[in-house]
Amino acid sequence: MRSHKALSLTIRDDDTLHSAYLAWLARGGLFVPTEQRYSLGQRVYLLVTLPGAQERLPVEGEVVWLTPAGTADRLAGIGVHFGADGQDLRERIEARLKAHPSPPALTRHTL
Repeated sequence: MRSHKALSLTIRDDDTLHSAYLAWLARGGLFVPTEQRYSLGQRVYLLVTLPGAQERLPVEGEVVWLTPAGTADRLAGIGVHFGADGQDLRERIEARLKAHPSPPALTRHTL
């Protein structure tokens, strides 16, 4: 059985949140920049701080894609699909994104 790894993610502004949020995943998710090695399907525990917030929101998730270090023109990191306990975080992210629409030319971290 793979162990859970804990990651802290502080999202400093709304543009970064737009880039990092993975709305196309069934329960939502986030791109997490990291050069650490992960495996697809690995469980991770995130402590997420949204723009302008002080509290760290906990969520468990599963690694659903990898961008290894050294990939041309891509930031190294993992795509994390929120687990069932991620509903509150998903709702907070989507409410914030709705209130702060993204600029049209914003680059997103997608497959």
